[in-house]
Amino acid sequence: MTDGSIILVEIKGERLTRISPDGKKATIAEIKGGPNGAAIGPDGRCYVCNNGGFEWREVMGQTISGDAPAHYEGGSIEAVDLATGKVERLYERVGGHCLKGPNDIVFDKAGGFWFTDLGKSYERKRDHGGLYYALPDGSKITESAYPMFSPNGVGLSPDEKTVYAADTFTARLIAFDLSGPGEIAQSELPLPGRVVATASGYQFFDSLGVEETGNIVVATLLNGGMSVISPDGAIDHVPLPDLFPTNICFGGEGRRDAYVTLSGTGRLAKLRWPRPGLALNFNA
Repeated sequence: MTDGSIILVEIKGERLTRISPDGKKATIAEIKGGPNGAAIGPDGRCYVCNNGGFEWREVMGQTISGDAPAHYEGGSIEAVDLATGKVERLYERVGGHCLKGPNDIVFDKAGGFWFTDLGKSYERKRDHGGLYYALPDGSKITESAYPMFSPNGVGLSPDEKTVYAADTFTARLIAFDLSGPGEIAQSELPLPGRVVATASGYQFFDSLGVEETGNIVVATLLNGGMSVISPDGAIDHVPLPDLFPTNICFGGEGRRDAYVTLSGTGRLAKLRWPRPGLALNFNA
């Protein structure tokens, strides 16, 4: 944020939290369900993907999300007034279908936003996910790519000609070429995306950030760290002290301070990054 603070979601805690530069925490808003990805919109509000909640479990002493909880009622997109904490629900459905687990979000220069829906898991079945585009005034939402298995992180290339989506359980980074704001270029394939990279071994992809260079930095689960992926598919790994890092953003001098959510152990980490992060289109 412009004052040097960090705003993040606490999915299990069901709240939007501000952390000041001295490490103090303050609750901005209580958000029932599962507040997930968050981004500042052109009106200065914080737009939140609400996944509807999870069951929680412990793995090797760290906390991870699981299936839909008993109280699950669906997913949504919400906007939060940072001054008052007022929460407005904007979208619950698209094309007559309920959102299942909205996950991550990024605004383009035109003021619209891309978001992923991870889908939802149950004991013996799973809802598909997808990639969506919407306007912040609640007037329009478009299903851009469906079905996808487990789309999670989402980000735009510096020239905004490509939107990237990280698929969790396939550990794939998928690129969608754009013909305009909110418009995926036509393709002869059933799904229009192209695979940029697939991680080997037993690891999963979560949310992501983008460097000024165009590299995509994907939070990587189990192989705890960040996968730095070039647009041509080369992968470099930056290890972190947590099995389940889930997101990254950039700030500080030259946008080279990387802030990473270490979700398995419930911490926010800061490290000096070797290259600048891409400036987001809106802030507050």
